[in-house]
Amino acid sequence: MSDNAKKQVPLRLSPKLYAAIAAWAEDDFRSLNGQIEYLLTECVKQRKKNGSPVPHELDVSPEFDIK
Repeated sequence: MSDNAKKQVPLRLSPKLYAAIAAWAEDDFRSLNGQIEYLLTECVKQRKKNGSPVPHELDVSPEFDIK
C-alpha cells in the first residue's frame, strides 16, 4: 500500500450519531464517509491551529435532539 492510499478503519457509531451525520452529509451533498472524513480533517486543522481539540471535552458523549 502506498503512502497516499487511504486507510480503512472500522468505526462504530450510535444510531443517533449515525443519523445526525448522515443527515448532515445529505445537506452538504457528501457521502457519509466523505462527511466523517471532512469533520475529522476540520478537527485536526483546529487542533493544529489552537493546540486543543474541538470540543474540549471529547470524552463526554454528545447529546442529540433528533426527532
